[in-house]
Formats: sequence, C-alpha cells, structure tokens
Amino acid sequence: MHIPDGYLGPATCGVFYAVMLPIWTAAAKIVKRTLNAKQVPMLAIGAAFSFVIMMLNIPIPGGTTGHAVGAVLVAILLGPWAACIAITVALVIQALLFGDGGITAIGANCFNMAFVMPFTGYYIYKAISYKAPVGSKRRVVAAGIAGYVALNIAAGLTGLEFGLQPLLHHTATGQALYCPYGLKVAVPVMLGEHLLIFGWVEAIVTALVIKYLQKNSPELLIG
Repeated sequence: MHIPDGYLGPATCGVFYAVMLPIWTAAAKIVKRTLNAKQVPMLAIGAAFSFVIMMLNIPIPGGTTGHAVGAVLVAILLGPWAACIAITVALVIQALLFGDGGITAIGANCFNMAFVMPFTGYYIYKAISYKAPVGSKRRVVAAGIAGYVALNIAAGLTGLEFGLQPLLHHTATGQALYCPYGLKVAVPVMLGEHLLIFGWVEAIVTALVIKYLQKNSPELLIG
C-alpha cells in the first residue's frame, strides 16, 4: 500500500501534504495532552510494531505493495490520535531510510494508513464492542472486524488515488504522465489483494493480540 515516488502528480502530493499538516499538528497537541508517561513506551512499541509488520510486504501489479499495517491495534490501545503519530513515524522512517514509499507521497501514504485507517478501525471497534467487558470475546471479534475493514478502506483509497492520476495528469494525446493505470485496473487490484489476503492478516494479528492482552495485561484495554 506504500505509494512510491512518480506515481502521484505534484498537485495530488501537495493536496495530501496540505491535508495532513493540520492533522499532524492536532495529533501532536492531543497526544501531548492526553498520553500519560506510562503510555509513552507503548507509543514507541506501537510505531516499531507497525514498522516491522509493514516491512513484510508483497509486490502488487501496478507499482505498489500489499501488507498489514497494525494501525487499528495501536488505535485500540492508545487511541486514534496516538496511532496517527506512531504510524506516521514508521512511514517516514521507511520512506527516508529504506525507500519503502516515496518521499513525495508521504502525505498520501500517511492519509491512507496513519489517518483513515486508525480512525476508521477505532470507531468500528468501539461500536461493535460497546459496553462489552474487558475479557469479552466480543472485543476480540470487534478487533478483527475493525482491522479487516479499516485496512481494505485504506487499500481502496490507495487504488482510487492511483486510478485518478491518468484522468488528472496526461499529455494532449491522452498518455498518462504518472500512474498509467486507470480506476478499472487500480481499484480492483488493490482491493482484491487486500480483501483476499492482507485484510485477513490484519484481522488475525489484531484479534490475537487483543486476546493475549485480555489474559495477560487487561489494564491496557481499559479506558
């Protein structure tokens, strides 16, 4: 799901940076105000976990990759604003040091995986697990569903961003200047891989970690 350099036009990249700047600012302020000292190591662990799980990616036809993200798990444990910070840190390090995702596309990648995914997953989890006890199986199921749905929404948005490029940026003869694949190719390819494979990985990992924490560290699931 990492968008590389050269696949989004400059205007598209600029729009996503402009969208993410106020989100990053708000996230930093909210996390500074609400995260207590004992949770700071958890934030670092969340970023590291996301970094590792995103490095296990598989190329997808069309110029990107498929992988789990871990954003919903971090959002469940620390809240969506903290997850936004954690996933952003992981994505920036991957782009700058490992070339996994383009530098020009950091805004777009963060919008998909550090904003849309944790917030979507967090509120799906909250809705399904509403008033469920900490040790309830409903929380495990809610975590799995939230991870699966949120990852596929993020993947669908990535496909949409790819597919719009030939319409937005092309020569007078109609030749695409950036991503050459239209909506009919980009969206089905991105969604297909994640619906069939990576969404299940995200769901299983998220659910299993929540189940483990219910038995061993239930205090992390309170609040």
